[in-house]
Amino acid sequence: MRYLFLLLCACMPMMLKAQFNTAAANNKPPYLQYPVKPAFEMTLPDGHKITKNDLRKEKTMVFVFSVDCDHCKHLTEEMLRNMDKFKKYQILMVTPFNVDQMKEYYKQYNIAKYPNIIMASEPTRQIMYFYDLHYFPGLYIYSAKDKFVKGFEGSAKVDSLLFYLNK
Repeated sequence: MRYLFLLLCACMPMMLKAQFNTAAANNKPPYLQYPVKPAFEMTLPDGHKITKNDLRKEKTMVFVFSVDCDHCKHLTEEMLRNMDKFKKYQILMVTPFNVDQMKEYYKQYNIAKYPNIIMASEPTRQIMYFYDLHYFPGLYIYSAKDKFVKGFEGSAKVDSLLFYLNK
């Protein structure tokens, strides 16, 4: 019995460490625990619903934006000015705001003119929780094989986005 107690005492630190590491891994945001494009249902400006299964299998940048965010508007304008550099990538612009607010943004920036941009509304805000997003915009880059590459929260430079899209 004494040996069993000593063995248990010797193993306790290792068991606690393993338990702590498991808990730490579960504290990661969902997009790092499940490093693939989110599968939420989203609504397009025309009212159709899509999921990630409706997206093309190519390098994709998920751009989570707020219709009221000045950083988001600035980045949208900068990306559109540099669209020749982004045209070979799929850009999924998702807002947690309702469809009507998204449509205004869609029309203001003439997004219909860019075939590689898909704009959608996800008003349940699951996308915010998935990315554990605290500041707009949220930018998340995925490989053509649907694997997470790099994420940015807050503002990001176009050159940085292109660097990770070109990897």
